[in-house]
Amino acid sequence: MLGALLSLVASSYLLDPAQASDLFRDSRQQMIRLIEADVRDTSHYLKRSSLDTRVLDAMARVPRHEFVPPEMVDRAYQNRPLPIGHGQTISQPYIVAIMTDLLDTEPDQRILEIGTGSGYQAAILAEIGTRVWSIEIIPALGKQAQTRLQRLGYDRVEVRLGDGYYGWPENAPFDAIIVTAAASHIPPPLLQQLKPGGRMIIPVGSRFSTQQLVLITRNENDEFITRQVLPVRFVPLTGEH
Repeated sequence: MLGALLSLVASSYLLDPAQASDLFRDSRQQMIRLIEADVRDTSHYLKRSSLDTRVLDAMARVPRHEFVPPEMVDRAYQNRPLPIGHGQTISQPYIVAIMTDLLDTEPDQRILEIGTGSGYQAAILAEIGTRVWSIEIIPALGKQAQTRLQRLGYDRVEVRLGDGYYGWPENAPFDAIIVTAAASHIPPPLLQQLKPGGRMIIPVGSRFSTQQLVLITRNENDEFITRQVLPVRFVPLTGEH
């Protein structure tokens, strides 16, 4: 059984992306069912029992197996985080889904992502029609993600190397900001780059304490309203700040 699975995984790399993606269609559908079950189980935190169908449809289309290391391909659609090297991870699909859903974006809106990682979260955002500016502090990951996203046709994503704490001021303001690493506090530069009416989702807390996924909304009076959504565990936001 294991040999057959490994053979299937190896053969997927000999196919074009569309053919390889078809091999994993059932796995993606099973992943969506697991996400939906987790959403129901945590509905008291999320204040909803289901997610926007646009988010789930995007996750059913994006080939997550393209965003994990080759030795992890057989686990790509498990509902769990996976290592991608350099001490970083690709987030659990459930977490990607709820963070995307909480941003409540519309097509053609401008999104800033802090922490490109493998590029998976950016691909999901692009798949629902937004434009994404993504910053990665680890050069090897940033370059790999940029190449991967270009190869897969996600031309609505722009990646650059740098410290995401300071955002991307020359392209601000943004309709939404998503931070995929835990910060000890909410970075003031990111708040400044969020449009009135915009939303930011960020895990806040240290590696050694309970982190909270925090949703921040900037209202039309330039006031920031925060809500703790649920406890989470992310790798820390790094940089000189």
